[in-house]
Amino acid sequence: MNELGALSRQNLSLCRLYDPTSGHIYINGVDIKTIPHGEYVRKLGIVLQDFCLFAYSIKENIVFDSEVHEEYLNKIIRKSGLSNKITGLEQGIHTVIYKTLDEGGIEFSGGEGQKVALARAMYKDSSVMILDEPTSTLDSIAENELFSKLSEIVNNKTTLFISHRLSSTRFCNRIFVLENKKISECGSHDELMNQNGIYASLFESQAKYYERNANEV
Repeated sequence: MNELGALSRQNLSLCRLYDPTSGHIYINGVDIKTIPHGEYVRKLGIVLQDFCLFAYSIKENIVFDSEVHEEYLNKIIRKSGLSNKITGLEQGIHTVIYKTLDEGGIEFSGGEGQKVALARAMYKDSSVMILDEPTSTLDSIAENELFSKLSEIVNNKTTLFISHRLSSTRFCNRIFVLENKKISECGSHDELMNQNGIYASLFESQAKYYERNANEV
């Protein structure tokens, strides 16, 4: 399995979608396999790179079977960046996604769908957020908008942010660099840049790529 595949599998194990094929995952010294599954997943708000939307209304895709609090829901929609899209829809938040059950259903773009997935995780209001490449389908403007709101979105929760795009790591309190399935570096963005190690090399190489593309436009 390549490095990206291995990282995704580890993340799915953390979410209790897979059991680790070797080793254990501990939280505060407790093996997560010993925690009742329902109790464990209630504590997680998860946005995976490969998210799933259902052929129901936007509202139902966000709230599911939770109690509906309209004011809180509207706040979540604003934070997730969905407000403009929903305001332009004739049936607003009651618009059905896909045409499977409703010919008037809407087809979201990848970036719009990812915002719905983000709103869903936020509405759950869990104590821990896991964001796995949450900006992978967003354009640069939407990505920057999300980053500018991220501290408000996670609301001081413990948040695990997984990304291969290092433009998204600068705001993180602690960055862990994985190499050969081990943590090779750890620190803030400035600390790791000063170390001039793997992270600094990767960051600078990606920065040069963005600069080159900007000059070619």
